[in-house]
Amino acid sequence: MKVNIIGAGIAGIASAIRLASRGMTVEVFEANDYPGGKLSAFDLEGYRFDAGPSLFTMPQYVDRLFEVAGEVPTDHFRYQRLDVVCNYFWEDGARLSAWAEPKRFAAEVEQQLGVPSQRLDRALQDSARKYRLTGQIFLEHSLHKASTWLRPSVAKAMLQIPTLDIFSTMHDVNQKHLQHPKLVQLFNRFATYNGSNPYRASGILNIIPHFEHHFGAYIPEGGMYAITESLYQLAMRKGVQFHFSQKVSEIIVEQGQAKALRTADGQVHHADLTVSNMDVFYTYKKLLPKEKHPKKTLAQQKSTSALIFYWGIEKSFPELDLHNIFFSEDYRNEFALLEAGKVSDDPTVYVNITSKYCSEDAPAGHENWFVMVNVPYNSGQDWDSIITRTRQNVLNKLSRILKTEVAPLIACEEQLDPRSIDMKTSSHLGALYGTSSNDRMSAFLRHANFSNRIKNLYFCGGSVHPGGGIPLCLLSAKIVDELVAEKYSSVKPQSVNALTS
Repeated sequence: MKVNIIGAGIAGIASAIRLASRGMTVEVFEANDYPGGKLSAFDLEGYRFDAGPSLFTMPQYVDRLFEVAGEVPTDHFRYQRLDVVCNYFWEDGARLSAWAEPKRFAAEVEQQLGVPSQRLDRALQDSARKYRLTGQIFLEHSLHKASTWLRPSVAKAMLQIPTLDIFSTMHDVNQKHLQHPKLVQLFNRFATYNGSNPYRASGILNIIPHFEHHFGAYIPEGGMYAITESLYQLAMRKGVQFHFSQKVSEIIVEQGQAKALRTADGQVHHADLTVSNMDVFYTYKKLLPKEKHPKKTLAQQKSTSALIFYWGIEKSFPELDLHNIFFSEDYRNEFALLEAGKVSDDPTVYVNITSKYCSEDAPAGHENWFVMVNVPYNSGQDWDSIITRTRQNVLNKLSRILKTEVAPLIACEEQLDPRSIDMKTSSHLGALYGTSSNDRMSAFLRHANFSNRIKNLYFCGGSVHPGGGIPLCLLSAKIVDELVAEKYSSVKPQSVNALTS
């Protein structure tokens, strides 16, 4: 069977690996001249920067792709587990290291914030319980297939609905468990992992801390782009053919079936199956303009976006680690402004520094700062004005808390905002995660990994189920692979390892 995949983002590459490992002929068409989509990298005046995702959890999902392909993961891809997941800073001088090991994290919380360790233990246990009941069911399988709902584990989860906090907000649940305002703020921030508002998003999303404090946080050797590069090389070893700088202009549908792709140069590429790793909004609006669109799905509230400053810093800060958060003083107001399409003058600032672990990413004694602020999706704001103001607010905040003037230390700089995110990655309006998860039913409102109307058309990536972020994008590829295998039962994995994937 022949498969055409639109987009060489991480989910498109993962889908290509899985389907090629079943013996299918796979071709990937990518508008950019490089693989990875958001998970890309660039060099600037002696500094290396990962351009997009900076947090790596659930590495088993990357390892599994090598196993599916019949290879040993550590032969091609290695990573280091972090002892400290993130360092947190507040304006009043309070600092906290979130140790990956839960007991050590609890001891740190008790020592630095005076919060009894039992409170953190209780919150993490609740996160683990919710993940055990719902995580694998709803993240690793299609929510739009009856076979998922007929699993015995689903019936068990349904009986526990009153305890899953679906009808409470993340903030309310965190307030109940943790009580201390700084610790509540720390746990509220996990809503930003899928571009949502903790004061509106369902409490079921409190499964997210389990990813970091059970499965752990990691850094790949060579930085985040090593994920893209290793999987891209794996796909090519499996015979996948990549067409870069080949923008797809149309999915050709005949008699209700996806039959071929037309590229911008007018060429037609036929295939038995089509998989879109393109943002689902643009897939319909640009590639399927004549087909009936799922209007309610495409009209859902968009997730937040990001404003990123890439700074080469001519100094080393020993108090900083790979992941660092500098909190705003009024978190609720910050999210209220985001929903109103605005950016707070006191934003929460995230600083990622891969040179802490990959020394070659910056000159000796220097650091490569990836500085990110959550911002709304692009709805026509004056971004040039917002960027200028926010940049100064970020510099002021970092300088105050670190007690060092940061601006004179900036040796070089690049920026990324919602407009350029849209342009470079075809993320509609620059929304990083497609739709937000502010609605209690958000998980069920995301687009399925297949089309109900067009046969042989599938979807993967952060804009469809199960959502954005590296682990979920990889799971979307797994779901597509299983849907194809279920429909074409004669298609079997070529690798023995794939049978247990």
